[in-house]
Formats: sequence, C-alpha cells, structure tokens
Amino acid sequence: MYKVVIPGDFISEAVSRAGEGTYVEDGKVYAMRYGIVDERGSIKVVPLSGKYVPTEGDVVIGRVTEISFPFWIVDIASPYEARLHMSEFADTRDEKIEFGSLSRYLDLDDLIVAKVTNVDLMMRIDLALKEDFNLRRGGRLIEIPHTKVPRVIGRGGSMIKMLKEKCNCFIFIAKNGRIWIRGREDDMNLATEAILKIASESHTTGLTDRVADFLDSFKREKGRR
Repeated sequence: MYKVVIPGDFISEAVSRAGEGTYVEDGKVYAMRYGIVDERGSIKVVPLSGKYVPTEGDVVIGRVTEISFPFWIVDIASPYEARLHMSEFADTRDEKIEFGSLSRYLDLDDLIVAKVTNVDLMMRIDLALKEDFNLRRGGRLIEIPHTKVPRVIGRGGSMIKMLKEKCNCFIFIAKNGRIWIRGREDDMNLATEAILKIASESHTTGLTDRVADFLDSFKREKGRR
C-alpha cells in the first residue's frame, strides 16, 4: 500500500535513513513535499507533481529550439533550457564547423538523446550527445510527467520489460518524462495507451497486473478480428 504524504507529515523515527524529499526535526523524519513514501534503502518522498529539474548524469530527450553559434539551444521539458556545444559534432567527425553551418548537423525541431553533463548555480545546463540513439529513423515521441517515469520502468525494470515484450516495440524512457517508441503503427498505439494508463494510475496498487491484463485482452481481441 502506497502512503501519500504532504509537507510536514511524520514519516519515521529512523533519522539515519532520511533521504531526498524529507527533513529531520526533533529526532523524527518528516515529508518535505507532496508525494509517495519510498522506504526501500533510504527514506525518500517521490514527488507526484512538479516540473522536471535536471541533475548531472540525467539522460534526456531534447528538442532543438534555437541555433546560436556555437550552441544549439535545447528544450528538455524543464523550466530551464539546455545547450549543446558544436564540439559534440566536431570532435567526433574530426572536422571544423563553420559559422552558419550548425543547421547541417542539427536543425530546429530535431530531437536528440543527450546526457546532462553540468548544471551550474545559474541553472545553465550543458549536454553531451548520446550518439548511440538515432531518433531520425521513424518512431513516436510521447510525454508523461517526469515523476511517473519510475512507475513506467517498474521495480527492477519489470514494467518496461513487459511493455517491450507484449507490445513488440523499442521503447526508450528518458529521465525528463519523454519516451521514444518505435515499431509497427498498431504496436506503437498499444504501447502508447499502456504507458498513458500507467502514468494516470501510477498511485494505485496492483498496477502491473492490470496493465498485463489490459495488454493481453487487447491481443485477444485483435486475434479474433
């Protein structure tokens, strides 16, 4: 059973295990934000709402919104824009990128998979390109609240493994709540429906079984047609 808390709610007296989203006062652990208590390992409060704020090491899906030499400005579904330096391409191709030619490599509205390499005190965010992902080969981008990402992945990756197997799709989930799906059109439709169902019911128990039943019933209906 999931325990939903609001700021100031008492959680535990195990102060040595107080983690993200909590604070300690008078030898007790309290919730710092609205969310679900996770007591596996350290005691954390996983937020149920709020904007994505990047941290170093996050892998995100971004969209190029502006080209300002020597950077591409990238929307990462956050209140803060990120930037990708042209050296991400020049270094890998052993070539010099001239002023005005950045759009030959990445143009406006292009999607990228990138790793957050630095976030400074002024919330300037630097990205490094993850070139092992190519989002230009066809597929579909969907977005869910970033706080729902852990539920779509599941404990030990159980939920995402089931989605990939039952939907027969490639599915990549980024930390900022953007998800890339690639497969046949009807399979992508099924994966999209299942992921949105998980996001909308993420606070409930028995979700894995319900999603499995949903996917199996869809396949049975499809088999009768």
